[in-house]
Amino acid sequence: MPAPAPARAVTEAPRGICWHHYSLNDTGRILNATIVPPTAQNQPQIEDDLRGVVQANLDLDDEDLKWRCEQTIRNYDPCISCATHFLKLRITRD
Repeated sequence: MPAPAPARAVTEAPRGICWHHYSLNDTGRILNATIVPPTAQNQPQIEDDLRGVVQANLDLDDEDLKWRCEQTIRNYDPCISCATHFLKLRITRD
């Protein structure tokens, strides 16, 4: 018979380390699960790099600037869903 317990695992994914943490009840049912994929771990650095890319490339038109930002995100090889839904670009020029 299982006992209530935490369970942790670290696996290597194609894009980096994937962390897992689970809480189990006395029947082995998962009560809580936390999975931290590599893209989530890289997100603060991706955002910092995007700020730098925008500041360094304000001379580009909006479409070219958007393309440069998308390239920056792809440099981190994020998962497909993150790569397609990450960037919401709104440009306000003075």
